[in-house]
Order: sequence, then structure tokens, then C-alpha cells
Amino acid sequence: MPHFPWDAFFISTGLVSIAEIGDKTMLLAIVLAAAWRRPTPIILGILAATLANHAVAALAGSVLARFMDGDWVRWVVGIAFIGFGVWALIPDRFDETPDTTEKSFAGVFWTTTAAFFLIEMGDKTQVATAMLAARFQDIVVVVAGSTLGMMLVNGPAVLLGEAAAARLPLKWIRIAAAAGFAATGLWVLLAG
Repeated sequence: MPHFPWDAFFISTGLVSIAEIGDKTMLLAIVLAAAWRRPTPIILGILAATLANHAVAALAGSVLARFMDGDWVRWVVGIAFIGFGVWALIPDRFDETPDTTEKSFAGVFWTTTAAFFLIEMGDKTQVATAMLAARFQDIVVVVAGSTLGMMLVNGPAVLLGEAAAARLPLKWIRIAAAAGFAATGLWVLLAG
């Protein structure tokens, strides 16, 4: 029986969940929850968008790794994660408010799905998913872990709303995320 790559799953889950705290997609989840007060279609939309977006990212990362030899992958992934550490220190801001005219289940679901898919493009959690897939060469496990990480943060953000998120010490969480990314980058660089 094949061994399940728990390390890839847990590292993907942990890094993405820490990086997601205070991210613009978390802020979008709070804004949508406050505007529409429809948590089920919002959470399902976030899940659908994350699965699609992170699957694309993981596939791209896996393909990238196949065209580069081991040392290049190690250096690119290691330096990328150190860069994510620096990036995690920069606070995200979300200034737009959603259109509140469409409140049907399907309307909220599809609007959330589209908004999350687009806002996640080029985001640090998407790029991290690509780099994790390049590192671990297991698209399904990395996508499962990174999606769980996104949902661990955005699900409660939707359910608890803006009041709970306003009380989180985001500065310290960003520092923890930065340290986690930098430590992962150093681990990748030194493991080779």
C-alpha cells in the first residue's frame, strides 16, 4: 500500500492558512459576509474558487519542476519562499464593496466564486501552492492541503464576520507567516 505524503499535506495546509490570515481574500470573505449575510453560498463559492485556482497553480508548479533539474527547482522554490516571507509582511487592503443587489443562493455563490478566483490570481497563496507542487510533485495532495488551509481561515471569517477579524493581531500573524515562509525557504535550500 502506498504511503500518503502527510508532510506535503500538512505543510501545504499550514503555510497557506497562516499566509491567508489578513490577506485580501480573507478581507473579501468578511465584506461578502457583511453585505449578503448568506454564509453557505459564500463558503461554497470560496471552496469552488480555491479548488479551481489552486489546481491550476499546482499544475503549473508541477510542470515547471519537470522542466528544471533538482538543483534549479530547489533554488527557485527556496528563494520564492523567502520572498513570500517578505511579501507576507506587507498588509493587504481591500477597498471595494460588492454589489448587494443579487442575493439568491446561486447569485451569491457564482459572484463569490468569480470574485475569489480572480482576486486569488497571482496572490501569495496561489504562488505558494505552485511552489509547493513543484517541491512535492503531488498535485492532488498539495491542492487538498492548500484548499484546506484557505477554508480554515476564510470559513470562520465568513461565519464570524468583521467583528472577530478586527480583533485578530494581524501584525503578529503576518510576522508568523513571514517566518514560516522564510523557514520553509531555508529548509528547501539546505535540504539539498
